[in-house]
Amino acid sequence: MKKHLLVGLMGLVPVAMVAQSAIDAYNLSPTELRGTARFMSMGGAFTALGGDLSTLTQNPAGIGVYRSSEIGVTLDIDIQSAETSSQGYKRSSDQTKVACNNFGYVGAVALGNDVMPYFTWGAAYQRSASFDRVFNGGVPQLSTSMSNYIANYTSGQSWAYPEDLLDDYSSNYNPYRNPDADWLSILAYNGYMINPTHRGSNEYNGLWQNGTSGDAVFRTRQKGYVDEYAINFGGNIMNTVYWGIGFGVTDLDFRSDTYYDEQLNDALISNASATGTVTGDAAFSIENWQHTTGTGFNFKAGLIFKPINEFRLGIAVHTPTYYDMTTVYDARVDYGYSSGIYSDQQPNRPSQTEVADYNWQMKSPWRLMIGAAGVIGGRGIISVDYERTAYSDMKVQDDDGNTYEYVTDDIKNYFQASNTIRLGAEYRVTPSFSVRAGFNYTTSDVKDEAADNQTQIYTSGTNPSYTLKKDTYYVTCGLGYRYKGFYADAAYVYRHRESTWHGFTPYDGFTDTPQASLTENDSHIVLSVGYKF
Repeated sequence: MKKHLLVGLMGLVPVAMVAQSAIDAYNLSPTELRGTARFMSMGGAFTALGGDLSTLTQNPAGIGVYRSSEIGVTLDIDIQSAETSSQGYKRSSDQTKVACNNFGYVGAVALGNDVMPYFTWGAAYQRSASFDRVFNGGVPQLSTSMSNYIANYTSGQSWAYPEDLLDDYSSNYNPYRNPDADWLSILAYNGYMINPTHRGSNEYNGLWQNGTSGDAVFRTRQKGYVDEYAINFGGNIMNTVYWGIGFGVTDLDFRSDTYYDEQLNDALISNASATGTVTGDAAFSIENWQHTTGTGFNFKAGLIFKPINEFRLGIAVHTPTYYDMTTVYDARVDYGYSSGIYSDQQPNRPSQTEVADYNWQMKSPWRLMIGAAGVIGGRGIISVDYERTAYSDMKVQDDDGNTYEYVTDDIKNYFQASNTIRLGAEYRVTPSFSVRAGFNYTTSDVKDEAADNQTQIYTSGTNPSYTLKKDTYYVTCGLGYRYKGFYADAAYVYRHRESTWHGFTPYDGFTDTPQASLTENDSHIVLSVGYKF
């Protein structure tokens, strides 16, 4: 079944009617190691520890450990490096970003009660994830063209006759207002990427034919964040069981600019009068701009059990974050060609979409985490966590809350739950000075069939490219200093993440589509200061 997700505009209504994709939900549901310097330097292994401002967005029971009030702030300097590799061709990109990772307050009230000696509450801001990254690369030897992929799913569609796709500024007809037509097909047809097999036909050829050769270059620039504002309440029962509940409000902002370019020799191109096709050289580029904003809410609950002073167990559950989203996007194709017959003509044939603006809803993965921690000799701490994040349970809905069932099926076909192991250690060298280290490892959330290019991946809008993550790990260390109520912590956090970039999905049994490996090595320098009173 040819199932390419489409966008259509109804009449003169400025709001686009859209079906979102599994890739959209995946891109907008990242999980990262972020928080205070102490939290990050110990790999985030705090499910059973608590007593840190970051636990307000991890295990709310951590707030029950507090016996005094605290206020603190954290600064994160993120030094990013990305390298792509395809067929031996490598390109690298670098950038540095600075952000406030965390700001929070915890208040502790002594109740004078043996059963529940303290009640605590807290409010915190935390940057849960950053979308900031940039990478570029190239594919030296193509085996097919994006234009052929578009021609493949466009051919035979009832809305795909040339008169339905033609964006003729001199007429009153606008193909982007056709609720049935696919915007990428319209864009490609008007940009000469696809051409009818014969005049008046709704069957199309791409630019690639027997004997064609060529290369591609690509660039992706993303920026944005997921910020969470949390309010937590907690306490302890007989200094043995610590409890907490938390309510989170999230603010999401995602911007993406992607560029893809092909240079093709001996391609099947439209002739100068657009009445047929000839063999010649062609070049096209497609650039997509997207801006998605959203607000959401979630609920968290957790427990920490301390049977003896030297040992703790913790558990926390996070509901999905329920988002209301707005997406705005548009795209442009530029095309040029030459042939033996018309070698003196190398025109530029631009094609530009309208601006799509639509609302939708999303449910992010739920999360379950358990942990254990031990205190050694009153000076050392060792902590271990396990987390399961259910990416296969994400949901996408329209603005009225109706679930896109075929997107749900795609999510289950592409994605699986990820598993995270977090290890942390701290040793108090003196009453005021501590050293810390940690490790954090997350398995891939992508099924093997999707990662290996054996499954057709459906995207929305006019951007057929996508990136799928592999395993990610963090290696962390840090220092801490305490003087009376004041504290200062520093952490160094190294993240290594591997992904695969795909120019477009495998199609019609053809799996040798443009791909590149993407390796990201980020260094975080994290500084926290605060006061306990």
